[in-house]
Amino acid sequence: MSIKAIDICKHYNVGGTLVRALDGVSLDILKGEYVTITGVSGSGKSTLMSILGCLDTPTSGTYLLDGSDVSCLTDRQLSGIRSRKIGFVFQSFNLVPSLTAAENVELPLIYRGVPKNERRQRAKEALEIVGLSDRAKHRPSEMSGGQQQRTAIARAIASDPCMILADEPCGNLDSRNSSEVMEILSELNRHGKTIVMITHDEQAAKKAQRLIRIADGRIVT
Repeated sequence: MSIKAIDICKHYNVGGTLVRALDGVSLDILKGEYVTITGVSGSGKSTLMSILGCLDTPTSGTYLLDGSDVSCLTDRQLSGIRSRKIGFVFQSFNLVPSLTAAENVELPLIYRGVPKNERRQRAKEALEIVGLSDRAKHRPSEMSGGQQQRTAIARAIASDPCMILADEPCGNLDSRNSSEVMEILSELNRHGKTIVMITHDEQAAKKAQRLIRIADGRIVT
């Protein structure tokens, strides 16, 4: 999946003050690339991630996903793109505490209407990819932080998306678990997935093929 953002702006009105979260961002990410977007807190990187992931829409500018303009799509259409083409990994894991690892991985497939046998097979395969076959029946409270994040990655890849968007995926992990998660993302990239990762961790950022720095809502390198 390729990305092309052209002069993307995202403005908010906060207490009568105009906040320019993104101020004319343009970038290209090629299909199969592994790109890191980094910057200090408040730089605009998470806002950019939300727009790239079709979780939000820009105030102005054009966003092309595989050559198609998604800037003005309806919420339903954006939801469809997220469901089919994009896998999300977040710092806080976002697992459902009452569900097992396998059930958490199956959850987005249920929303898509995937038949039970197929979604169970997909969940099994996804957990195998991240090395958690033996934790399929464990709930989040029975797993370490690294195992929870690997479960979240399995959930993200179960629907076979073209692109993985990872927002500070190692933010809650120690160095050993961070290395495991970064290796999984690198392996997914080697198998053709486009990876876009937001991080403030310079060591994690070096794992990518290309680094994009953002400051004050603008790309600086």
